[in-house]
Amino acid sequence: MGQHRRRTPRRRRFLAPTLVTTVLSVLTVAVVVVGTHSLTPRATAVASPATSAAVAPPVPGTPTVPAAVPVTGTEPSVSAEPSEPSEPSEPSEPSASEPAAPTPAPTTAAPTTPAPTAAAAPTPVGGPLGTTATAPATPEAATVGALFTGAVRPGNHFCTASVLHSTTGNLLLTAAHCLDDPRGVVFAPGYRDGKAPYGTWRVTAVHTTTGWSHNGDPDEDFAVLETAADAAGRRVEDVVGGNTLGTDEPFGATVRLYGYPAGGESPLLCSNTTGRQSAYQRVVDCPDYPGGTSGGPWISTATGHVVGAIGGYQQGGDTDNTSYSAYFDHTVASLYAEAAAAAS
Repeated sequence: MGQHRRRTPRRRRFLAPTLVTTVLSVLTVAVVVVGTHSLTPRATAVASPATSAAVAPPVPGTPTVPAAVPVTGTEPSVSAEPSEPSEPSEPSEPSASEPAAPTPAPTTAAPTTPAPTAAAAPTPVGGPLGTTATAPATPEAATVGALFTGAVRPGNHFCTASVLHSTTGNLLLTAAHCLDDPRGVVFAPGYRDGKAPYGTWRVTAVHTTTGWSHNGDPDEDFAVLETAADAAGRRVEDVVGGNTLGTDEPFGATVRLYGYPAGGESPLLCSNTTGRQSAYQRVVDCPDYPGGTSGGPWISTATGHVVGAIGGYQQGGDTDNTSYSAYFDHTVASLYAEAAAAAS
């Protein structure tokens, strides 16, 4: 901001005029009048920002720079006073009779607040809601795998399963309609393109509810599988981790839906919000989920819990674009506790 320079008043020295006394015989009383000029204090103008209706208003957010205002005021007339030759100007502190002009306060422009920028909504893993794509290789995807009968090779898998977190470290979740006999069944987590990057685990037991085993109740179309340690003595959860079972979670949850299509060699992933098909059935719209995806986990994006598995109504759905799951409540919790106790 420009500084206004205040004019330093020039100090003048006044001498009393010399009284010349002459003896005049014709006057008995002589009155000598000496005229003096009363020194009116010099008018001091304070520099201030110029204001005028003719001046365009400042642009918001631009510091206001005051226009230079000349110091005004005139010297008092002293023409009737005898004067001495002028002396050079002497800078000095202002006297008591000449108060110093206050220094103008700097003008600070009000800070401008930037307009808020709306943050873009994050894109769910796997793409926008309701779209299906190949699942990226993430730690969560590594907990999901394909079930094989016999050798782990392309075209030999039939359903999907995922690792359930447990103290025993060897439990899987799938759909009950996928299998009832564990013999010859192998689980390969993270399977892609004919390869099992984390190894394979043999299924040793299948746990289902009485409602399913006796009546094929679609509201209980879920199963917990036990697995044996691999050749190196490792439990499956020790290698790839596991998903926590979630029960009694709302129907309107957004989930990540995984599944291995029978004709594909990589897992599919779709994220979308689930609905309520019936009292004990979830439904979700995700395109291109054909046979082989049964048993695939529904993982809540809010809690990270697995809240469903493709199955239930129509054994998971008659069309590739809509999938179902039995609702997870105390029934699946009881089955999980039973399987964990048996696996201990």
